[in-house]
Amino acid sequence: MITRQIRVWGRVQGVGFRFFTQQLAIQLDIYGTVQNKMDGSVFVVAQGEEKAVTRFIERVKASVSPYGRVDRYEESDVVDAPKFTKFQII
Repeated sequence: MITRQIRVWGRVQGVGFRFFTQQLAIQLDIYGTVQNKMDGSVFVVAQGEEKAVTRFIERVKASVSPYGRVDRYEESDVVDAPKFTKFQII
């Protein structure tokens, strides 16, 4: 079980990005959160099996929303993350 976080910038708010991220997380059995940030970015925490989290992060970086676009991202491991039991939009 690993936990990674990613923050994406681009056309990621107002295009269903959080909804599509949540749907992908459910499909891949990923737990965590997704939330809009005040600077126009979206912040995601993903927890699950390493292979699934890697696949999830790659899809998020490519824009899970058909109307969205990711121009830039930052990702990193999360140390001492709480154990999530579902994936939710904050």
